[in-house]
Amino acid sequence: MTIRLRRYTDLEQAAVPLIAVYAKVREPLLHLPNYSVPTFADRLDRHGREPGFVAVIAFDNDGNPVGYAYGNTVEAGDRWWTRAEGVDPKHTVEPVLALKEIGVVVPHRGTGLARRIHDRLLARRTDTAVALMVNPTAGDGKVQQVYEGWGYEAIGSAQPSPDSPPLVMMFRPTR
Repeated sequence: MTIRLRRYTDLEQAAVPLIAVYAKVREPLLHLPNYSVPTFADRLDRHGREPGFVAVIAFDNDGNPVGYAYGNTVEAGDRWWTRAEGVDPKHTVEPVLALKEIGVVVPHRGTGLARRIHDRLLARRTDTAVALMVNPTAGDGKVQQVYEGWGYEAIGSAQPSPDSPPLVMMFRPTR
């Protein structure tokens, strides 16, 4: 099966397939307030209007979305950083790409698709680094280990909203 990756910088073009694939990827969690589709759609709308928005969506042979990632540029003082604890200010000096979401539907997990999506998201970016937040309990810690394998290092913690679990903030150079 051939997987096609498409890069977007316009939320209006990306929103429908992004929301559709998010609902498939996060299906077991959709009953939780922080993971509900309306909550995600609200976050996506906010992030899509922020500077440097970029998304990559993977489509299967039938044109169905099977994976995604998106993010936007954040600078020192951005809401992204103000919710963080224990982060060395050296990480906030330069604007960075904040990887807000990444996910792949079950049949495509473990195939390298998430890494392909991630790398395409970073391609052509001028940011010197990328940061993300991960639930350290996701996949019994395996999700954080995947990011560590991709070169990310833990730099602090955050709890973006009262409904979200405590998260680990991670950081790596874009190249």
